[in-house]
Amino acid sequence: NAGGLGILTGLTQPSPEDLRNEIRRCRQMTSKPFGVNLTILPALIPADYDAYVQVVCEEKVAMLEVAGGSPKKYMPMLKAAGVKVLHKSATVRHALKAQE
Repeated sequence: NAGGLGILTGLTQPSPEDLRNEIRRCRQMTSKPFGVNLTILPALIPADYDAYVQVVCEEKVAMLEVAGGSPKKYMPMLKAAGVKVLHKSATVRHALKAQE
């Protein structure tokens, strides 16, 4: 509430439903916009990214901060829900790739 944009780290929640609960808890603490961070990385047992993004869309979170892999497959769903997407990049090469 001090003027910065708060971010929930999505994958610190054990499940998409736990993320939904944290989003709702955050809304009880502020009327200001906030976002969710989702790091998309290859893994032997990947997180259920589809379900986490679905929760972000259903809950109409103001913005999704993405790092790692591309959110391209989620963009239509995110845009339809009015969720802004910020792709965090560590290098210029990654930033240029994110523009695609």
